[in-house]
Amino acid sequence: MMRSGTMRLLMGIMVAIFSLFSYFGSKEYNPVTGENQYISLTPRQEIALGMRAAPEMIRQYGGLYPGQKHQDYIDKVGNRLVRGSAAKDTQWQFGFHLLNDRKTVNAFALPGGQVFITAGLYSRFDTEGQLAAVLGHEITHVIARHSAQRIAKSELTQGLTGAVIVASGDQRAGQVAAVVGQLVNMKYGRDDELQSDQLGVRFMSEAGYDPRAMIKVMQILADSRSGAGPPEFFSTHPNPENRIGKIQQAIQQVFPKGVPEGLTP
Repeated sequence: MMRSGTMRLLMGIMVAIFSLFSYFGSKEYNPVTGENQYISLTPRQEIALGMRAAPEMIRQYGGLYPGQKHQDYIDKVGNRLVRGSAAKDTQWQFGFHLLNDRKTVNAFALPGGQVFITAGLYSRFDTEGQLAAVLGHEITHVIARHSAQRIAKSELTQGLTGAVIVASGDQRAGQVAAVVGQLVNMKYGRDDELQSDQLGVRFMSEAGYDPRAMIKVMQILADSRSGAGPPEFFSTHPNPENRIGKIQQAIQQVFPKGVPEGLTP
Protein backbone atom coordinates (compact mmCIF):
# COMPACT_ATOMS: atom_id res chain seq x y z
CA MET A 1 0.00 0.00 0.00
CA MET A 2 2.84 2.39 0.88
CA ARG A 3 4.61 1.62 -2.40
CA SER A 4 1.40 2.15 -4.38
CA GLY A 5 0.78 5.47 -2.65
CA THR A 6 4.36 6.59 -3.34
CA MET A 7 4.00 5.71 -7.02
CA ARG A 8 0.75 7.66 -7.27
CA LEU A 9 2.42 10.66 -5.64
CA LEU A 10 5.40 10.53 -8.01
CA MET A 11 3.15 10.21 -11.05
CA GLY A 12 1.02 13.10 -9.83
CA ILE A 13 4.12 15.26 -9.38
CA MET A 14 5.26 14.40 -12.91
CA VAL A 15 1.87 15.36 -14.37
CA ALA A 16 1.93 18.64 -12.45
CA ILE A 17 5.51 19.45 -13.55
CA PHE A 18 4.66 18.73 -17.19
CA SER A 19 1.54 20.94 -17.02
CA LEU A 20 3.44 23.81 -15.41
CA PHE A 21 6.36 23.49 -17.84
CA SER A 22 4.02 23.50 -20.84
CA TYR A 23 2.17 26.57 -19.56
CA PHE A 24 5.08 28.74 -18.46
CA GLY A 25 7.08 27.73 -21.54
CA SER A 26 4.49 29.35 -23.82
CA LYS A 27 5.17 32.98 -22.83
CA GLU A 28 4.76 35.64 -25.55
CA TYR A 29 4.87 39.44 -25.51
CA ASN A 30 1.80 41.32 -26.78
CA PRO A 31 2.89 44.76 -28.10
CA VAL A 32 -0.65 46.19 -27.97
CA THR A 33 -1.37 45.33 -24.34
CA GLY A 34 2.29 45.64 -23.29
CA GLU A 35 2.03 42.38 -21.36
CA ASN A 36 3.63 38.97 -21.37
CA GLN A 37 1.04 36.28 -22.04
CA TYR A 38 0.93 32.51 -21.89
CA ILE A 39 -0.51 31.26 -25.18
CA SER A 40 -0.77 27.66 -26.38
CA LEU A 41 -2.04 28.53 -29.88
CA THR A 42 -0.32 30.22 -32.82
CA PRO A 43 -2.09 33.17 -34.48
CA ARG A 44 -2.85 30.99 -37.49
CA GLN A 45 -4.46 28.38 -35.22
CA GLU A 46 -6.54 31.08 -33.49
CA ILE A 47 -7.80 32.41 -36.82
CA ALA A 48 -8.65 28.91 -38.05
CA LEU A 49 -10.40 28.08 -34.78
CA GLY A 50 -12.57 31.19 -35.01
CA MET A 51 -13.42 30.56 -38.66
CA ARG A 52 -14.47 26.98 -37.91
CA ALA A 53 -16.61 28.00 -34.95
CA ALA A 54 -18.34 30.95 -36.66
CA PRO A 55 -21.03 28.96 -38.56
CA GLU A 56 -22.09 27.16 -35.37
CA MET A 57 -22.31 30.45 -33.46
CA ILE A 58 -24.47 31.89 -36.24
CA ARG A 59 -26.74 28.83 -36.13
CA GLN A 60 -27.12 28.99 -32.34
CA TYR A 61 -28.28 32.61 -32.52
CA GLY A 62 -30.93 32.11 -35.20
CA GLY A 63 -28.81 32.88 -38.24
CA LEU A 64 -27.73 36.22 -39.59
CA TYR A 65 -30.07 39.22 -39.45
CA PRO A 66 -32.03 39.46 -42.73
CA GLY A 67 -31.36 42.38 -45.02
CA GLN A 68 -28.05 44.02 -45.85
CA LYS A 69 -28.65 47.58 -44.62
CA HIS A 70 -27.90 46.98 -40.94
CA GLN A 71 -25.04 44.58 -41.72
CA ASP A 72 -23.42 47.21 -43.94
CA TYR A 73 -23.70 49.71 -41.08
CA ILE A 74 -22.00 47.33 -38.65
CA ASP A 75 -19.28 46.62 -41.20
CA LYS A 76 -18.72 50.37 -41.64
CA VAL A 77 -18.32 51.00 -37.91
CA GLY A 78 -16.23 47.88 -37.30
CA ASN A 79 -13.87 48.60 -40.19
CA ARG A 80 -13.52 52.24 -39.10
CA LEU A 81 -12.41 51.03 -35.68
CA VAL A 82 -9.88 48.63 -37.17
CA ARG A 83 -8.44 51.12 -39.67
CA GLY A 84 -8.33 53.99 -37.18
CA SER A 85 -6.74 52.22 -34.22
CA ALA A 86 -3.80 50.00 -33.31
CA ALA A 87 -5.86 47.07 -34.63
CA LYS A 88 -4.75 47.93 -38.17
CA ASP A 89 -1.19 46.88 -37.37
CA THR A 90 -2.15 43.39 -36.23
CA GLN A 91 -2.51 40.16 -38.19
CA TRP A 92 -6.05 39.30 -37.10
CA GLN A 93 -8.74 38.80 -39.76
CA PHE A 94 -11.69 40.81 -38.52
CA GLY A 95 -15.24 40.16 -39.61
CA PHE A 96 -18.42 41.60 -38.11
CA HIS A 97 -21.75 39.77 -37.94
CA LEU A 98 -25.26 40.86 -36.91
CA LEU A 99 -27.14 37.87 -35.47
CA ASN A 100 -30.89 37.45 -35.83
CA ASP A 101 -31.49 36.71 -32.13
CA ARG A 102 -33.76 39.58 -31.10
CA LYS A 103 -34.23 38.55 -27.47
CA THR A 104 -30.67 37.94 -26.29
CA VAL A 105 -28.63 41.00 -25.35
CA ASN A 106 -25.10 39.95 -26.14
CA ALA A 107 -21.92 40.51 -28.15
CA PHE A 108 -18.84 38.32 -28.31
CA ALA A 109 -15.69 37.63 -30.30
CA LEU A 110 -14.13 34.37 -31.42
CA PRO A 111 -10.36 33.84 -31.52
CA GLY A 112 -8.77 35.35 -34.59
CA GLY A 113 -11.17 38.22 -35.29
CA GLN A 114 -14.78 37.14 -35.86
CA VAL A 115 -17.04 39.55 -33.93
CA PHE A 116 -20.77 39.04 -33.30
CA ILE A 117 -23.58 41.19 -31.95
CA THR A 118 -27.18 40.12 -31.45
CA ALA A 119 -30.12 42.09 -32.82
CA GLY A 120 -31.38 42.18 -29.23
CA LEU A 121 -28.44 44.36 -28.21
CA TYR A 122 -28.07 46.27 -31.47
CA SER A 123 -31.71 47.42 -31.34
CA ARG A 124 -31.08 49.19 -28.01
CA PHE A 125 -28.50 51.59 -29.39
CA ASP A 126 -29.32 55.24 -30.03
CA THR A 127 -26.00 56.35 -31.51
CA GLU A 128 -23.16 55.10 -33.70
CA GLY A 129 -20.78 55.59 -30.80
CA GLN A 130 -22.65 53.03 -28.70
CA LEU A 131 -22.22 50.43 -31.44
CA ALA A 132 -18.56 51.42 -31.74
CA ALA A 133 -18.14 50.94 -27.98
CA VAL A 134 -19.33 47.34 -28.16
CA LEU A 135 -17.38 46.47 -31.31
CA GLY A 136 -14.26 48.17 -29.95
CA HIS A 137 -14.56 46.13 -26.74
CA GLU A 138 -14.80 42.88 -28.74
CA ILE A 139 -11.95 43.86 -31.07
CA THR A 140 -9.83 44.26 -27.95
CA HIS A 141 -10.66 40.73 -26.81
CA VAL A 142 -9.22 39.49 -30.10
CA ILE A 143 -6.07 41.62 -30.05
CA ALA A 144 -5.41 40.89 -26.38
CA ARG A 145 -5.78 37.17 -27.22
CA HIS A 146 -8.04 36.62 -24.25
CA SER A 147 -9.57 33.43 -25.66
CA ALA A 148 -6.17 31.88 -26.30
CA GLN A 149 -5.03 32.83 -22.80
CA ARG A 150 -8.10 31.23 -21.25
CA ILE A 151 -7.57 28.08 -23.30
CA ALA A 152 -4.00 27.86 -22.00
CA LYS A 153 -5.13 28.49 -18.43
CA SER A 154 -7.87 25.90 -18.77
CA GLU A 155 -5.32 23.35 -20.00
CA LEU A 156 -3.12 24.15 -16.99
CA THR A 157 -6.07 23.80 -14.62
CA GLN A 158 -7.05 20.47 -16.15
CA GLY A 159 -3.49 19.23 -15.90
CA LEU A 160 -3.12 20.20 -12.24
CA THR A 161 -6.55 18.73 -11.43
CA GLY A 162 -5.46 15.49 -13.07
CA ALA A 163 -2.28 15.56 -11.00
CA VAL A 164 -4.30 15.83 -7.78
CA ILE A 165 -6.48 12.88 -8.78
CA VAL A 166 -3.48 10.74 -9.75
CA ALA A 167 -1.52 11.58 -6.60
CA SER A 168 -4.40 11.11 -4.15
CA GLY A 169 -6.44 8.43 -5.85
CA ASP A 170 -9.42 10.40 -4.50
CA GLN A 171 -11.97 11.58 -7.06
CA ARG A 172 -13.51 14.00 -4.56
CA ALA A 173 -10.16 15.72 -4.06
CA GLY A 174 -10.00 16.21 -7.80
CA GLN A 175 -13.50 17.69 -7.83
CA VAL A 176 -12.53 20.20 -5.15
CA ALA A 177 -9.43 21.16 -7.12
CA ALA A 178 -11.57 21.60 -10.25
CA VAL A 179 -13.94 23.98 -8.45
CA VAL A 180 -11.02 26.06 -7.20
CA GLY A 181 -9.60 26.12 -10.72
CA GLN A 182 -12.91 27.32 -12.15
CA LEU A 183 -13.01 30.21 -9.69
CA VAL A 184 -9.46 31.19 -10.63
CA ASN A 185 -10.34 31.18 -14.33
CA MET A 186 -13.48 33.23 -13.64
CA LYS A 187 -11.24 35.88 -12.10
CA TYR A 188 -9.20 35.94 -15.26
CA GLY A 189 -12.43 36.41 -17.21
CA ARG A 190 -13.39 39.49 -15.20
CA ASP A 191 -9.91 40.94 -15.66
CA ASP A 192 -10.23 40.37 -19.41
CA GLU A 193 -13.48 42.33 -19.49
CA LEU A 194 -12.00 45.26 -17.61
CA GLN A 195 -8.95 45.31 -19.88
CA SER A 196 -11.21 45.26 -22.94
CA ASP A 197 -13.15 48.21 -21.56
CA GLN A 198 -9.92 50.13 -21.01
CA LEU A 199 -8.39 49.39 -24.39
CA GLY A 200 -11.79 49.76 -26.05
CA VAL A 201 -11.85 53.37 -24.84
CA ARG A 202 -8.44 53.87 -26.46
CA PHE A 203 -9.46 52.25 -29.77
CA MET A 204 -12.70 54.25 -29.92
CA SER A 205 -10.83 57.48 -29.32
CA GLU A 206 -8.17 56.68 -31.94
CA ALA A 207 -10.93 56.04 -34.50
CA GLY A 208 -12.67 59.33 -33.72
CA TYR A 209 -15.52 58.13 -31.51
CA ASP A 210 -16.58 59.71 -28.23
CA PRO A 211 -15.60 57.09 -25.59
CA ARG A 212 -18.32 58.30 -23.24
CA ALA A 213 -20.70 56.23 -25.38
CA MET A 214 -19.31 53.19 -23.56
CA ILE A 215 -20.80 54.45 -20.30
CA LYS A 216 -24.23 54.53 -21.93
CA VAL A 217 -23.69 50.95 -23.11
CA MET A 218 -23.01 49.88 -19.51
CA GLN A 219 -26.31 51.49 -18.51
CA ILE A 220 -28.07 49.59 -21.30
CA LEU A 221 -26.54 46.32 -20.11
CA ALA A 222 -27.53 47.06 -16.51
CA ASP A 223 -31.13 47.75 -17.55
CA SER A 224 -31.26 44.50 -19.56
CA ARG A 225 -30.45 42.22 -16.62
CA SER A 226 -33.37 40.26 -15.20
CA GLY A 227 -33.35 40.09 -11.41
CA ALA A 228 -30.33 40.73 -9.25
CA GLY A 229 -28.10 38.23 -11.04
CA PRO A 230 -25.27 36.26 -9.41
CA PRO A 231 -22.74 37.90 -7.06
CA GLU A 232 -19.97 39.57 -9.03
CA PHE A 233 -17.27 37.30 -7.59
CA PHE A 234 -18.95 34.26 -9.16
CA SER A 235 -19.53 35.87 -12.54
CA THR A 236 -17.15 36.04 -15.49
CA HIS A 237 -18.35 39.57 -16.24
CA PRO A 238 -18.14 42.42 -13.74
CA ASN A 239 -21.43 44.12 -12.97
CA PRO A 240 -22.01 46.92 -15.52
CA GLU A 241 -22.41 49.44 -12.70
CA ASN A 242 -18.95 48.52 -11.35
CA ARG A 243 -17.36 48.88 -14.81
CA ILE A 244 -18.47 52.49 -15.27
CA GLY A 245 -15.91 53.85 -12.80
CA LYS A 246 -13.07 52.03 -14.57
CA ILE A 247 -14.26 53.36 -17.93
CA GLN A 248 -14.33 56.90 -16.58
CA GLN A 249 -10.75 56.45 -15.36
CA ALA A 250 -9.69 55.17 -18.81
CA ILE A 251 -11.32 58.19 -20.49
CA GLN A 252 -9.46 60.50 -18.10
CA GLN A 253 -6.18 58.82 -19.03
CA VAL A 254 -6.80 59.25 -22.76
CA PHE A 255 -8.15 62.80 -22.45
CA PRO A 256 -6.68 64.31 -19.26
CA LYS A 257 -7.92 67.79 -20.30
CA GLY A 258 -11.42 66.59 -21.10
CA VAL A 259 -13.00 64.89 -24.12
CA PRO A 260 -12.62 67.22 -27.11
CA GLU A 261 -15.47 68.28 -29.36
CA GLY A 262 -15.96 66.84 -32.81
CA LEU A 263 -15.86 63.13 -31.91
CA THR A 264 -18.67 60.90 -33.21
CA PRO A 265 -21.13 60.43 -30.33
